[in-house]
Amino acid sequence: MKVVVVGAGYAGMLAANRIAKKVRDAEITVVNPRPDFVERVRLHQQIAGTASVVAPLASMLRPGITVRVATVEKVGDGHVGLAGGETLDFDHAFLAVGSTVRPMAGTVPVGTWEGAEQARAELGTLPAGSAVTVVGGGATGIETAAEVAEARPDLRVRIIGPSVADGFSDRARTKARAGLERLGVEVVDDAVTEVTDGVVRLRSGAAAASDLTLWAIVADVPDLAARSGLTVDARGRALVDECLRSVDDGRIFVVGDCAAVPGARFACALAGPQAAHAADTLVRLIGGREPEPYAPRYVARAVTLGRKGAVAQFTRSDDTLRRSCLTGRTAVVIKELASRGGKYGARTGTGG
Repeated sequence: MKVVVVGAGYAGMLAANRIAKKVRDAEITVVNPRPDFVERVRLHQQIAGTASVVAPLASMLRPGITVRVATVEKVGDGHVGLAGGETLDFDHAFLAVGSTVRPMAGTVPVGTWEGAEQARAELGTLPAGSAVTVVGGGATGIETAAEVAEARPDLRVRIIGPSVADGFSDRARTKARAGLERLGVEVVDDAVTEVTDGVVRLRSGAAAASDLTLWAIVADVPDLAARSGLTVDARGRALVDECLRSVDDGRIFVVGDCAAVPGARFACALAGPQAAHAADTLVRLIGGREPEPYAPRYVARAVTLGRKGAVAQFTRSDDTLRRSCLTGRTAVVIKELASRGGKYGARTGTGG
C-alpha cells in the first residue's frame, strides 16, 4: 500500500509516523518543499534569536519512510504531481499543508519559515532606538512582540490589532496586555490600513514611523486543494466528511489548518489530533472496520510573554472560554510542555 503525505508540519509528520508504526507493509513518502521540520509554534523565538526551531526531516521520521524535497502542484486521481512533471502514485494521500500568510505590502510575514528568517535578519541590522511594529493582536502577534521586546530592550516595540488579545476572557486579556506593557511593548487597538515608506497608517487616521513592520496575522491556507480541484470553503480549506476525508475523493485525508473541519480553528493543538484520527481511520479501513467521526476537543489557549511570562486561558471542549486562567511560572510550564508535546507527537506518531 502506497501512502503519500503532502506537508511535513505537525500534522503531516504525526500521520506519517503513526501509519508507519501501525501498518507494516505501507510504503510511505513524505513530500515537503524543504528538508527540515519547522517548529512553527516557536517561530517568534527564531525571529528574536532565542532558539533554533528546525530539525532535519530524517531525524523526525521512523526508519523506512521516504522523504522527497519537492513542491507539489496537484493531488488527485491517485497521483501527486510534483513541480517538474514527476508524479507519485498513491492508494491513500494525506494533505497536510497547514496555513500560510498573505502579508500587506511593506511588511514581513512572521507566520512562515521564510518570513521568520527574513524578519530575524532584518531585526539583526536595526540599531538601538529603532521602531518595530507587529501587526496582529492574536497569539502570533503577542508572542512575536513580547519575544522581540525581551530580546532587544533597546528597540521601541509596538503591537497593533483591532483588539489586542481579544481571544481571551477579560481577566486573561488584561493579564496578557499587562505582560506586554511590562516588557515595554506599546499596545495599540486599531487597524492598519497601509504601510509605505516606513510609515504605518491606521484606520483611525493616526500614523507612526516603523523601521521594521512584521505581519503576524495567519488567516489563509495554500491553494493546493483548490488547485487540485477539491471542493473548498471560502477560506480555501478542503471540505471533508466526518472522518476527515475529502468530500470529493475518499482516498485523500485532509488534516490540520487546511481542512475545513466544523468548529476547528488554526491551531497546532488540533493538527496533531486530526492527524492521529485520520491515520487511525486508515488503519480501521484496512482492517475492514467502520471509521469513527472526528470531533475537535479543546482544552486551553496559551501565549508566551517572553521567556519568563505566559498566560494560559482554559476553555471548554467546544473552545468557549472559561473564567479561569493561569499566569506566571505555572503558565510558562504549561505552554512549554504543550510546545514540546507538539514536536514529540509529530516525531513519535503519538497523540490524539
